[in-house]
Amino acid sequence: MGLTPATAGAGEVSSARLAALLDSRRDDLHPDLKGVVVLRHGRRIAEAYYNGDDATTLHDIRSATKSLTSLLMGIAIDRGRVAGVDAPIARYLPSPLPSGWEAITIRDLLTMRSGLAADDTDPASPGNEDTLDEAGEKTGDWATAALAVPVREAPGRTYQYCSLNAFLAGLIVERATGQSLDALAQEALFGPLGIAAHSWRQLPGGHGTGQGNLSITARDAATIGQMVLNQGTYKGRRVISRRWLSDSLARIHPIAASDPYADFYGYMWYAKDEPLGDGRTVPVHFASGNGGNKIYVVPSLDLVVAVTSSAYGKGYGQRRSQDILLSILKAMP
Repeated sequence: MGLTPATAGAGEVSSARLAALLDSRRDDLHPDLKGVVVLRHGRRIAEAYYNGDDATTLHDIRSATKSLTSLLMGIAIDRGRVAGVDAPIARYLPSPLPSGWEAITIRDLLTMRSGLAADDTDPASPGNEDTLDEAGEKTGDWATAALAVPVREAPGRTYQYCSLNAFLAGLIVERATGQSLDALAQEALFGPLGIAAHSWRQLPGGHGTGQGNLSITARDAATIGQMVLNQGTYKGRRVISRRWLSDSLARIHPIAASDPYADFYGYMWYAKDEPLGDGRTVPVHFASGNGGNKIYVVPSLDLVVAVTSSAYGKGYGQRRSQDILLSILKAMP
């Protein structure tokens, strides 16, 4: 890890207070909260595990994985394997592609504004993730179904969250670098961060699951958040360019009208202003996955909070994780 436990000093939040705060979550009526890790100034100041998990448990963070796919895209761009976010995706995908795909850029994928007919909340949508899963199982190749989804509207206009965009971003990274997402992550991200154990689902056809299903420990999720907080460095080593992190966390598209837990979307990272206990608010950037899986990054407080949860498909999972974050923020001096 390279992140050491810390005791509270002058002006610091009490570790005992945070421990009590996290311990109170053991009374939760829903037995699916798994872990919480809190880092302050790069040091682990509190952590707790629940319902059978511990510091070594690999946990599926679901769509929080999309934010890591964005990091891998940044690495591919940093290395010159992908031209940049304004490059057309057709340059990196096999042809022929459906009409209209030639206008879609990598930026459109990363900001969920591709214009593809893909809506994970609509079972009738051609690009619905479950529909593509079924097609992939039947044909033995997820990509074949994904690359046949029609265009709904011109790209760059409408935010529509969907897993297809993240899959395509991951596929582009794989084709441009000649490495699987898993192999690239191990070499360029997990290795430098000291992440020794993980599991990442592989789709039919051998493609990486850029949209989700990465399993890591809560501590390692926090380590990823710390690297993001450090603007791309870890233990003095540059992992991803500062510019990529700045662009990724930018408040590119307002989404509060459709998402009660976020105000803006960047390059597959969310942003929201959250309240402190004294009436002020602080900007929070975060990766988010089904069930309440979160990697929260709070630059102004030099704070990272990782939450793992198995409340998949349950609305209370997202609410609970936000409540945990808010209680930690209110405990900050």
